[in-house]
Amino acid sequence: MLVAVAATACYKLESTAPGATLNFKSNPCTPADTVRLAVAQTVRVDCSNGGTTVTFGGAGASYLIVPEFATDQAVFQFVDYAVDSGLALAVSASGVKASARVRGGAGLAAALAPTRPTAAQRVADGRLRARGRQLAMSGAFRASGVAGLRAVQGPARVTVPAQGSVRSFQVLSNLFGTSNTWATVAAQLAYVGSNILLYVDTLAPAGGFTPTQLQSYGQYFDQTLFPIDTTAFGAPTDIDGNGHVIVLMSNVVNADTPASVCTTQGYVAGFFNEEDFTPASVDPNSNQGEIFYTILPDPAGQLSCAHSLADLESSVPPTFLHELQHLINFAQHVVVNGGQPLSSWLDEGMSIAAEELGSIHYEQQCPGTACRTNPTQLFPDSSQPFVQDFLYDSYQYALLPDTASILLENDADQGFSWRGGAWLLVRWLADQKGSGVLRQLEQGPDDGVAALAQAMGEPFPQLFADFGLALYTDSLPGLARTTAPVANRFVTRNLRQMWARLYATSGGTTDIPLAMPLQIFSITSDTTSYVIYPGTVTYLRLDTPTNAAAVSVQFAGPGGVAFPGGLQPQLAVFRLPPGQ
Repeated sequence: MLVAVAATACYKLESTAPGATLNFKSNPCTPADTVRLAVAQTVRVDCSNGGTTVTFGGAGASYLIVPEFATDQAVFQFVDYAVDSGLALAVSASGVKASARVRGGAGLAAALAPTRPTAAQRVADGRLRARGRQLAMSGAFRASGVAGLRAVQGPARVTVPAQGSVRSFQVLSNLFGTSNTWATVAAQLAYVGSNILLYVDTLAPAGGFTPTQLQSYGQYFDQTLFPIDTTAFGAPTDIDGNGHVIVLMSNVVNADTPASVCTTQGYVAGFFNEEDFTPASVDPNSNQGEIFYTILPDPAGQLSCAHSLADLESSVPPTFLHELQHLINFAQHVVVNGGQPLSSWLDEGMSIAAEELGSIHYEQQCPGTACRTNPTQLFPDSSQPFVQDFLYDSYQYALLPDTASILLENDADQGFSWRGGAWLLVRWLADQKGSGVLRQLEQGPDDGVAALAQAMGEPFPQLFADFGLALYTDSLPGLARTTAPVANRFVTRNLRQMWARLYATSGGTTDIPLAMPLQIFSITSDTTSYVIYPGTVTYLRLDTPTNAAAVSVQFAGPGGVAFPGGLQPQLAVFRLPPGQ
């Protein structure tokens, strides 16, 4: 076995494969000097300069090394890569590398549990967001008369209909087909609040809300949910001049999800339709207003699957927060600024963050063990409806960090793991800079990684390096949370604790197999190539021998070829404390 030191020009050593040899030349990334870190210090190694090697101080030091391609401008296809060391190090037990798994589309969905409560909701959302993008690209929002639909916040325009009045709406009646169809719905204004107008279908089934319950339900949206979103993301537009967002509870939304779909994929609890921002001259089906469409109670299942009042109280509030963020975001980027919609991955991450804000609202009201049926619960009972997406999806992302691309996925990809990654990134950004960063991203006009760099005041590759490390280095077992640098921590969430609790309460299901879903794989002299998508991360560990002054590592494509600089290849590095 040969010892590779920083000054050595070429490395030749035995591979873990019998009879094979490994050769790689010194071709330093940046920094070119030997990386020497104190315990818990970090560094970003930039290989976009055509470099393929980096040398680390040895003497028994251990490093967490996170390879990344920090770009949203690459082709969405696997990149072959290998990370191997200049020493034939012993292989530690680390499981099977995940890079052969398929990306977060139909293949990924098949690997998850067969029943996912929000699957139907995600499919419908994806179709609606794609339609909104098509309309934006077609210029529908820049057509004649669109100036009259710009955001107007002045009270002089506000005209509020009388409670009890009836209005006609066009409601999408086919969310899962290949073409759009609409149904005309007559609905009565049942609640008038400061922020919300609640309309109910005049043909609503019997057995729904009592008048008192309906007023309480409307007040919940008006006084609790609406301020949660608008405090974080800013006020919605007011293109119809009524000074409110309309919540329309309609039979058609219930029927949009066939009963056969409910049993396997759940149901659509509500949605926002971008077409409502188009003028009537462009789209006769536009309701020309800010509208959230949602299900109504149907305890006997007359319209599709049955929905009790409890169903609505559980599923509709988080969906409202999610969809209202989409509404505010689209209006700001397209209607107000005349640009294009925010990238799907970032828009979706912010909508899941909006759901999480509902949980945070109740967590703040119920600290410690208050408001919990079981005192061991991480979240109070009132938080439970808002927890599911960010908890489950982030776990799925941590299982597949090298195949679920945060930066390149879009709403057409119906997997859950990339959504969890997008939420994690948005949550980390807000923890680092405060919730004001959410409003800045919402206002635009920047998009994608450029928007994140602008909002955070740092180049995106550095942000992505810090984020990738934070997923693992926050709350290291047995150590104070302050062990990791501030940039490599979360604040609002303890991910290890959160994921471990999900594992403990899941009963050992196949889609939640580990208490800590992030897995680390040892760097050795094995030259096997793996694959990773741009916009993803993977987690490797380098344990240096005590008798080696330095150890060199190659990060390259097949045959040691350097990666194209446009991929933004880099290694995020954290020196692990002893015992980690």
